[in-house]
Amino acid sequence: MNIAIIPARGGSKRIPRKNIKLFDGKPIIAHVIERAFESGCIDRVIVSTDDNEIAEIAKCYGAEVPFFRPAELSDDFATTGVVISHALNWLIENDDKPEYACVMYATAPFIRAEALSEALTILKQNPQKKFCFGVTEFPSPIQRAFKINLAGDIEMFQPEHFSSRSQDLEKAYHDAGQFYWGSTDGFLDSQGMFSSDSIPYPLPIHQVQDIDTPDDWLRAEAMFRAMKESCV
Repeated sequence: MNIAIIPARGGSKRIPRKNIKLFDGKPIIAHVIERAFESGCIDRVIVSTDDNEIAEIAKCYGAEVPFFRPAELSDDFATTGVVISHALNWLIENDDKPEYACVMYATAPFIRAEALSEALTILKQNPQKKFCFGVTEFPSPIQRAFKINLAGDIEMFQPEHFSSRSQDLEKAYHDAGQFYWGSTDGFLDSQGMFSSDSIPYPLPIHQVQDIDTPDDWLRAEAMFRAMKESCV
C-alpha cells in the first residue's frame, strides 16, 4: 500500500487559514489531494490536522482524517519530520503499515500527478535509497550571493567569484517544497533527507513556488493562471 500524508495544521499566521484558502476557485489543499489520486500510484490520502474545518474539507475531496494531530505537534515549532513520524506510527499501531509514503504539502498546487508516479518509480528502481523528492535550481548562482551587513554595506559570501561567469559556476539546487516519497522505514529511521539516502527529482523553476507570505500567494496565483492559459 502506498499513501500520501498531507500535514495541514490550522494555525497559519502569515496567511490566515492558508491550507484551505481558495486558490483558483477551490481550497488549495483540494488541488494537492486531487493530484495524489490522479497519480494512480497512491491508494490513500491521509491528512494530519488539528482543525475540524480542514478535516471536513479534506474529506469532501476524498482524503481521510483517521486521527487528529495532538496539540504539541500543532504549534510553530513542530517539524514536518515529527508530524510524519506521528502519522506513520499511528497507522502502524491502529491500521496498516504502508510500504511507501509520499509527504505532500497542502500549499503546493503546482504538483503534477506525473511527477508523483515517476518519482515513485525511480525510488523503487533504487532500493538502496530511502527517498526521492522534488528539487529545483536556484534562479541565480549562489556563489555570487551577497548580504547587507549591519552598516548597510554589501558583502559577498564568496567574493572570489565576483568576476566569475555564471556558466562557469556549479549549479545549486534547493528543496522544491512539493513532495517527498520515501519508504515507511526510511521516514522512521533516516537521519536526514538532504543526504546520500535521497534521489533528486528535478523540477523546472516555473513549476515551483513556495507559498509562505501574501506576496508568495499572489505570485503563485499569477503563475497558475499563466500555466493554465498556456495549456489551452
